[in-house]
Amino acid sequence: MAFGWRSWTQYRHTGSTVFRGVSGRPGSLQWCAGVGFIAAILAGLAAPLLQLLAILAPVAALQAPWIQASGTVLAGGGIAATVYAQRDMGQSWHIGVDPGETTTLVRDGVFGLVRNPIFTGMLFFAAGITLMTPNLLALAAFAVLLATIELQVRVVEEPYLNAAHGQAYRDYCRDVGRFVPRIGRIRAFTADPR
Repeated sequence: MAFGWRSWTQYRHTGSTVFRGVSGRPGSLQWCAGVGFIAAILAGLAAPLLQLLAILAPVAALQAPWIQASGTVLAGGGIAATVYAQRDMGQSWHIGVDPGETTTLVRDGVFGLVRNPIFTGMLFFAAGITLMTPNLLALAAFAVLLATIELQVRVVEEPYLNAAHGQAYRDYCRDVGRFVPRIGRIRAFTADPR
């Protein structure tokens, strides 16, 4: 929902949805991150529908009203956090990485607390949906989403931002956590990709 809304808004303002697509050669970690992300989103959308249609059954241990209510709160909070972070990112927001494009390094607002607040919001939303409809496909989709977001950030985005912004990005990584405040700060990069 948040990505669709933001893509439409960007298209209205710029003429581009700013979707950069899947990067890397087939089979590479970059490619696996992009394809895995798309697969996780599709499976995450299918899981509730298949449970609603009684094709998939919920995991019995996760079927309790308080769990589904918690999931609803997490999902709502995740949507709000994603939209808020996209707004804070402004014109620098895009899906994927274009190595030929350099956007502004956003460090203000929620980006002053965590480096990847959009992904954090997405994970809260996905966890909420998984708890609302806790079937095996939803659990698998959440696990794949978590793994592919980690890959996307570590293998695609961080090397790109380090190359594009140099010391300013390294200072940012030293001071601000990756997905959670103060957790995942990078003290030193192992190699400068330039």
